[in-house]
Amino acid sequence: MKMPEVIGSQLFAPCGMNCMVCFTHCSTKKACGGCLGTDESKPGHCRTCLRKNCAAEREISYCYECSDFPCRRIRDLDRSYRKRYGVSLIEQSLFVKENGIELFMENERKRYTCAACGGVISLHDHRCSECGRVTSE
Repeated sequence: MKMPEVIGSQLFAPCGMNCMVCFTHCSTKKACGGCLGTDESKPGHCRTCLRKNCAAEREISYCYECSDFPCRRIRDLDRSYRKRYGVSLIEQSLFVKENGIELFMENERKRYTCAACGGVISLHDHRCSECGRVTSE
């Protein structure tokens, strides 16, 4: 899949993840509307996500809107993402809270667009969805 000119805000997950650069989103042939989209096209683990469902139960869109942020679930996920992928979901959430989703997604689009072909580079394995090139990031 080619990186779109604009990454829609529906692809910003409640936990602070950019669904556009998710390995599952990049590698699937079935279009996924992201965490805030309908469940019909989502992988099973996304439909049953505890953080997404918690936000929905609390009637908020994003975990950073919660008075308990960052809760244990978010801290645990953040720790895993920092260790495995070098990304802090808490920092990303706070950036969005302060600067807006549009600026965050524009920064992400620049960061995760393959220089060789314009495809989407997965955060999880650094592989381009179009040409298969692996980046060093």
